[in-house]
Amino acid sequence: MTGLNTQRMEANVVVLGTDNVGKSALIVRFLTRRFIGEYGDIESLYSHSVVVDRREQTLNIWDAPYSQSQQDMSYGSLMCEKRVQWADGFVLVYSICDRASFNAVTRLIHTIKTSKEFLGFEKMPIVIVGNKRDLDHRRTVLSEEGRLLALSADCHFYEVSAAENYHSVLMVFHGLVNCIRESRVSVKKLAGIKGIVKSMSAVFTRRRTDSL
Repeated sequence: MTGLNTQRMEANVVVLGTDNVGKSALIVRFLTRRFIGEYGDIESLYSHSVVVDRREQTLNIWDAPYSQSQQDMSYGSLMCEKRVQWADGFVLVYSICDRASFNAVTRLIHTIKTSKEFLGFEKMPIVIVGNKRDLDHRRTVLSEEGRLLALSADCHFYEVSAAENYHSVLMVFHGLVNCIRESRVSVKKLAGIKGIVKSMSAVFTRRRTDSL
């Protein structure tokens, strides 16, 4: 492909959401351009290459099951830590027709951010996706609510219909790729600044020692 940057990047993406929000349909639409409506609650891992801004990116996508059982809280916490350790970014999916699934995304953001801080990670790239836009007549979650949640959590927000539109689904994953790239650049810059400060501190310490 002419003008393609040959530097391949790789990123791990976890897709989360409650049952029947269409997260598996969203992933398969992205991978194959096709819509398949029926899925079991099966944990899956996919690998897929895309070109974003003329750079090839390999995405490892973990279609992760969601558990809200109170008796699985300790297990759920461990699983979240495992996902945060593995992930470079998250796609959190709710149905615009299901208020409970939207509330679950709010909880997931809190859990991810808490785990991230506990594990000492920098900002975790997250995109929030309101799916089933084609069922607007059954909507119970307003677009403005999704945007406000994303704004308060410093995330990106998309409303899509996995059933009807491939391009909007593509934009979700392209948007996440850009967030991951920006996050990596920020981490490198921060590491560079810390390195400079550490070097300067060492120099000043030596000078003070030499002057004694």
